[in-house]
Amino acid sequence: MCCPRRSRGSSRLPRTASARTIPPREDAPRARDHSPGSNATGRQRRRSQPTSGAIIGTSGTDRSGRDPMTLPQARILVVDDEDSILQFVSYNLRKEGYEVECAHDGDEALALFDAKPFDLVILDIMLPGTDGYEVCRRLRARSAVPVLFLSARDTELDKVVGLELGADDYLAKPFGIRELQARVKALLRRAAGAGGTQPVAHDVLKAAGITLDEDAHEARFGETLIDLTPREFELLACLMRHAGKVLSREHLLREAWGWQYLVETKTVDTHVKRLRDKLSQAGVDPSVVETVRGYGYRIVA
Repeated sequence: MCCPRRSRGSSRLPRTASARTIPPREDAPRARDHSPGSNATGRQRRRSQPTSGAIIGTSGTDRSGRDPMTLPQARILVVDDEDSILQFVSYNLRKEGYEVECAHDGDEALALFDAKPFDLVILDIMLPGTDGYEVCRRLRARSAVPVLFLSARDTELDKVVGLELGADDYLAKPFGIRELQARVKALLRRAAGAGGTQPVAHDVLKAAGITLDEDAHEARFGETLIDLTPREFELLACLMRHAGKVLSREHLLREAWGWQYLVETKTVDTHVKRLRDKLSQAGVDPSVVETVRGYGYRIVA
């Protein structure tokens, strides 16, 4: 039982002493060859095997536990006039694997956006020069890039105005970085789904005498085109997909506009009122969009 342990340390003893006092047994494990050539081969073998400190492990993940083949590579533009916010947000987004560029005002943000494409814009409202509302309006006029407002203005009216201008989400300061990261991921997933390579079949929807073509992005009552904003169109499409069924305000926020985190739901009421006005102008009886008190809305089948 002692021999295997002794054989490992036998190289430290003089070879003559080892040979005289402990004759090798046929069934004992052979001592390692410490000649220069053999030692180099041993080093090569050891190097070829991954160690516990290797960057990529056998599971295919990096030290953070994320799969390097699926790290996000989206490009994000962060716009804020406070250096502390820019540094905090950009640092944490870069840790998640995103490519981040920063702008201190609205004009710089628009110039950067025109120079190169971005997958998401995180935008403050109170900016020097061109404010965030105007930046959002101009971005929406030229692109469908997701826009997330990140602002100290936290009233319901501020949120409604920002979302009606075309923003996709709104987060008030102060905020938690985990919540911001979750919203960023949700917006990017939604954008990837909308612009992915997989074809999405959209049927022409019909209800209450209205025909809505999602591919053509138009709605008609008979031969009359119904003039709708993008938000109104999405709301009408959602109602028509579920014609005859009552949809809660929360359901409409999620399905029609993808607003996962907005607590206030009164913005739905505002859009429904405007939708009814547009329907009436096209000759549609506005009562086809019914209010179900205490729950939500439905469109007659």
